[in-house]
Amino acid sequence: MTDSSLLNEIREGYAVDGPALDLGAAVVDGETHADVPVRLPLGSLTKHGLVAGATGTGKTKTLQVMAEQLSAQGVPVFLADVKGDLSGLASPGESSEPITERAAQVGQEWSPLACPTELFTLGGLGTGTPIRATVTAFGPTLLSKVLGLNATQESSLGLIFHYADKAGLALLDLADLRAVIQHLLSDEGKAELKALGGLSSSTAGVILRQLVALEDQGAGVFFGEPELDTADLLRTTEDGRGVVSCLELPEVRDRPQLFSTFLMWLLADLFQDLPEVGDVERPKLVFFLDEAHLLFDEASKPFVDAIEQTVRLIRSKGVGVVFVTQSPKDVPADVLGQLGNRVQHALRAFTPQDAKAIRQAVQTYPHTDYDLESLLTELGTGEAVVTVLSEEGSPTPVAWTRLRAPQSLMAPSPPEVLDGIVAGSPLAARYGEAVDRESAHELLAQRMQAAPAPEEAPPPAPKDERPKEEQPQQGRSKGEQPKAPQEEPGMVEQVVQSSAFRSALRSAGTVIGREITRSLFGTARRRRR
Repeated sequence: MTDSSLLNEIREGYAVDGPALDLGAAVVDGETHADVPVRLPLGSLTKHGLVAGATGTGKTKTLQVMAEQLSAQGVPVFLADVKGDLSGLASPGESSEPITERAAQVGQEWSPLACPTELFTLGGLGTGTPIRATVTAFGPTLLSKVLGLNATQESSLGLIFHYADKAGLALLDLADLRAVIQHLLSDEGKAELKALGGLSSSTAGVILRQLVALEDQGAGVFFGEPELDTADLLRTTEDGRGVVSCLELPEVRDRPQLFSTFLMWLLADLFQDLPEVGDVERPKLVFFLDEAHLLFDEASKPFVDAIEQTVRLIRSKGVGVVFVTQSPKDVPADVLGQLGNRVQHALRAFTPQDAKAIRQAVQTYPHTDYDLESLLTELGTGEAVVTVLSEEGSPTPVAWTRLRAPQSLMAPSPPEVLDGIVAGSPLAARYGEAVDRESAHELLAQRMQAAPAPEEAPPPAPKDERPKEEQPQQGRSKGEQPKAPQEEPGMVEQVVQSSAFRSALRSAGTVIGREITRSLFGTARRRRR
């Protein structure tokens, strides 16, 4: 195919009649063609997307370009700011020679732009309105992912949640969960749990130790009330621009599984709350899930199946999800297959495994005359290989694209700007101060205080003064060696090891509709107050 034929194919493939994002301009043989724009239809964003590339290739600036235009066209945006760079969306950009040159190359009319921005933090660690979730709403499946529990321990945690729900013990924070576990290990708790199945002390001990470790990392502030109403992520301004909700995460870099799983909770909660809308001309919200590989690290198959189901079904709620990661191989194949829009920055081939990953990535693209295996290692900063879904739903031609320059600040906003945003936020009064109402911890403490005092124990039997080896060993014949005490596994451990339970786990991924967030992720429907 000649260069002119390739350019015509790209021009026709990316022609859009309705609202769209301008990503940049096509490049052929190293020359940028400003008259061949590469555009992404807004309606196609509900088919989800992937922005991938090695560190330093321009992924963050691509997010910025997309978020700016979404906001300008009335679409709310939620994104995670792991490195602290994306707060620049709240400040107008500063012109420079590289920006002017880039704008001229891609045919962009560049001018400074600031987006209406809402700053959030997890539990108040950093600058922004705190995002919190109750332990009950977070659910046993997502919490098990954060705690690194195995299948047996996860099932035991699910039993604990079930007991607390039936007993009317609200699990609002981690202290509530610890109190319930310790209660179930008491004689009274064991009797109450007998009808549901046992909880072994060894499994409970693992869960308790992991909870303590999580709290030692400062994660306790993430769980509690008031819990975020995800409807607050769907706001627009009076002039019709979408609000960019920026979750600041630099303070929790040492807890990557926690924040990535917390983002999954937000997505699951959105699915639960939003009504069905079908295909829409523009999304109700676009959700950028940064550092997506952390979500799938050491994840169980049921967990990955649940993510795949959520991603597939949430498009009917008008929500687009964009996974952001370093390599396509970081995303499981079943999830990757749901991502119709691809912006692939440069990949590095330092090892044979890297080279294999590039070859595998090339095989997922439509046929093209570009030598993608070479091109993906040679792309410059701010360049990407793009293919998206057209307005008709078909894949567009692969386009080597020089991307637009962000119009907002390509650095963190000044502290005074961030402080001003927080001070003027309408959400600060609603979520700023933590609330500690009566819940499981307090209720169990009251029950213990109200319990009658135990009867006085009988005096101990006289001590046998004979040497230990001469003392009689009850229930053991002469010459028989003593056996180490073994704890009987609880009923839940026995059930987990059964073939019926394994079959049930395999079929769990087929659950559809609204119940996906409750049965697979274990999240609970909140009572709005």
